Amino acid sequence: MEKHQLPIAIIGAGPVGLVTAAHLLAKGMTPLIFESGSKAGANVELWAHVKMFSPWQSNVDGLAAQLLSAEGWISPPENEYPNGRQLLDGFVQPLANSAQIHSHLRLNTRVLAATRFGHDAMKTQGRSQAPFLLRVAGPAGNEDVLACAVIDASGTYQTPNWMGAHGIPALGEAEHAAHIAYSTPAVLGRDRNRYANKRVLVVGGGHSALNALQDMVRLAQDASQTKVLWAIRGDSAEGSLGSANDPLEQRGKLGLRIRQFLDEGRIELFTNVAIDQVIGNSKGLTVKAGEQVLPTIDELIVATGFRPDLSVLTELRTAVDPATQSAMLLAPLIDPNQHSCGTVRLHGAEELVHPEENFFIVGMKSYGRAPTFLLKTGYEQVRSVVEALEHSLNVTKRAELTLPESDLCNVD
Repeated sequence: MEKHQLPIAIIGAGPVGLVTAAHLLAKGMTPLIFESGSKAGANVELWAHVKMFSPWQSNVDGLAAQLLSAEGWISPPENEYPNGRQLLDGFVQPLANSAQIHSHLRLNTRVLAATRFGHDAMKTQGRSQAPFLLRVAGPAGNEDVLACAVIDASGTYQTPNWMGAHGIPALGEAEHAAHIAYSTPAVLGRDRNRYANKRVLVVGGGHSALNALQDMVRLAQDASQTKVLWAIRGDSAEGSLGSANDPLEQRGKLGLRIRQFLDEGRIELFTNVAIDQVIGNSKGLTVKAGEQVLPTIDELIVATGFRPDLSVLTELRTAVDPATQSAMLLAPLIDPNQHSCGTVRLHGAEELVHPEENFFIVGMKSYGRAPTFLLKTGYEQVRSVVEALEHSLNVTKRAELTLPESDLCNVD
């Protein structure tokens, strides 16, 4: 088969990966989507209980909606706020099951490595003419699949940051993993028994932490022995709590609720906590931050953000910023030291380009460790990347997206 007749491989069947497939199909190109989970949106399934801060109109791609509407799909109310479950049921699953996309989706298939056929990362001659080769593990075992381009939309949700302040695990963090959950566990659902009537410390200053705190306080209303503690690295929680003027109404309300819980004494706050050690004994776990020793607890919820898993890409020529772990040209635009969600300017294929021709990382993973990603920004990335592939990387300059001050922002 000629290289141009090969499919375009998409890693990950979350909302961004599936929207990528829709855009490729609209341009007459053939996607091949690899999803390690048993169904599309496996990462979203992990936070299905969490309510989103942005309404449906910000979470549905226009072209994908056209594809679905042609098959009888009814768009959810634009101004309602879904949770992860509703996003799955109302958009992700219908898109995965659509007549156009379903035949291009391979579930229970994990990409183990991506490279060039006959070329390791060192070999230059003839590299751009060689097809990509993906080693995948599926129901029938391992196999090699060829593709003319690769788009990595696998996300970062399953690779959370450590709670250790130095960017590596705190001493004892791995040893006590049985009592540590990352991001936002289902405190009011499947994980209820784990946290009811326990002493629980939530670590992190972003919105995942606020969601976890809110659920813990609600749990404590029924399980009266539950104790809720909160540790942040900064000297004040003000930057986390927001205000009634937040352009995202639901996010602002969440911040105000946490502020009220603090005022009422339902949450015990600890500031300037740079965790370096977790110690276990017969009474529970003790968290240390230098000379600071926090009260003994039973469980930890660590909501300190995410980082990309780049291990499958080691034989491709990537240009990754050492700080954000995003594409080099994108890094200064999304640096959380300089930007919030709303100040990240429009970007697409030109900023997402790597030295490896026809390889792109899109969606949340494209931002690496930066917490400034917007879901609808991922859709804009996809539109631009697909146009770039169609026109041999003749990157479009059209700006079709108008961002509010903030939206579905991954701030942790």
